[in-house]
This record gives sequence, C-alpha cells and structure tokens, in this order.
Amino acid sequence: MENTQDAFTQPDPEQARRARVHEALFRITERHATGEDRDRWTRTRMPMSPHEAIRRVSDLAAGSALPDEGAPAVDQDDLTAALTLVPWARAEFDQLESGLLTMAKGRGMTWQGIAFGLGLGTAQAARQRQERLTRRAEEG
Repeated sequence: MENTQDAFTQPDPEQARRARVHEALFRITERHATGEDRDRWTRTRMPMSPHEAIRRVSDLAAGSALPDEGAPAVDQDDLTAALTLVPWARAEFDQLESGLLTMAKGRGMTWQGIAFGLGLGTAQAARQRQERLTRRAEEG
C-alpha cells in the first residue's frame, strides 16, 4: 500500500481548510438553521449561504439571537466551522464588490463618485481598491 502523504511533511493548512468547507456549511445548517434556511434544508438539503452560516453562529455565540427550541448550543466545532467559511464568504463578497465597481464604471460613474460611495477619500483609493480586488480574485 502506497502512502500519498509523506509522514514528515506538514500538511498545508489552507488545503485542509478547503477540504472541510462543505462539511462546515452542512454542520452549521443542520444544527442552527432557522426559518426559511431550516425549511430549505429540510425539503431539499440545500445549506445556508456561507455568509448566513457565519452570521448565525456569530449571533448565537454572542447571545444576540436565541436558538430554536431543542437546538444545540454553539460549541467549539461550530465556531471552527464558521471560521472555516470566512475565506469563502470573503471571496464571494469581493466578487460582488468588484462586479459593482465594474458596473458603476460602465454606467459612467467617476472614480471620485465611486470613492464617495465606498466611503473613501480619493479617486485613487477607489482605483487601488478595484486593483486589489482583481488581484485577490486572480490569486484565489
């Protein structure tokens, strides 16, 4: 039997995180989904979005939301699952923001107008933000 992992090579943490993202999403949905998210999970096994899963665990852990009756309390594994999903949610949000910036430019907005919408001080800051988003999307 051939071992594909060298016993003396440390595992890649990012690769390990990517391998468990769906499991993390399913765990949070199964344990903590409520309302429409619970109904959709029950009917079609469609999990929550990464953003909503993170928000739900965060709200429950902070005490700003109450668990459904009979639902388990947030535990360390739920927090780990939520943290596992953060890069996925961030990438989705980056794509959304990049698309909005592209559409804004395509509809004639100036970089200064875009900067104002983003709460940035200069047109240059808005352009640099677009460049950073584009680089991150290419790297991810």
